[in-house]
Amino acid sequence: MGTITKGILGGFSGKVGTVVGSSWNSISYMRSLADGYTDPKTEKQVCQRGRFAEVVRFLRTMVPYLRLGYKEHPAGQSAYSSAMSYVLKNAVEGCGADAAVDFQKAMISRGSLVVPGDASVEAAAGKLTFTWTDNSGNGNADADDVAMVLAYNKVKAEAVYDLEAGARADGTAELTLPGSWGDEALAVYLSFRSAQGKSVSNSLCLQDDEVASSPGDGSDGEDGADDDSGQGTFG
Repeated sequence: MGTITKGILGGFSGKVGTVVGSSWNSISYMRSLADGYTDPKTEKQVCQRGRFAEVVRFLRTMVPYLRLGYKEHPAGQSAYSSAMSYVLKNAVEGCGADAAVDFQKAMISRGSLVVPGDASVEAAAGKLTFTWTDNSGNGNADADDVAMVLAYNKVKAEAVYDLEAGARADGTAELTLPGSWGDEALAVYLSFRSAQGKSVSNSLCLQDDEVASSPGDGSDGEDGADDDSGQGTFG
């Protein structure tokens, strides 16, 4: 019930029907009640929410990598937002609870720098060894281009990466994996950036393991990571 404070021409406080009266700094004002929030959860909404959640689960583990990998993102859009947009549109299958990232199609780096030739990766003794053919001089590829490597644990929803793993001319780089990962399914990526940091290459997915039939759930966490060091682990 509303209360008139200064007669019929004065302000009032409280609720009268769908109108609320109040005052601030001796100024009386009225506002209408907010409409009740409805969450119809249509089939389309459920589908999109599931797809969005899967992409966030993946990309939140590698924000520093994305800042470099999507350096050539459109003006007015952050690197993370640009990565989200690309993966949502091009690398997600299924809907709702059945949504899943297609790691072969997901790009964690996009740009105009030439990719290396004959790239591959091998896992042994708790580390990944990347190899590629040095194609310096091919287009805009330079010998001092910097290799960026990343491994994503599909079961734990964690990532480890090295943003300065070696030079294009080296033809090889290594990445140590956490001991707790064991033989869990990985998605492994390689990309390059110019030494001056002005251009980046598209990422290459060199390994895409199938998840076992009954995996453990990945842990939840805050969206994004602010570690700007050259190496990182996020889960």
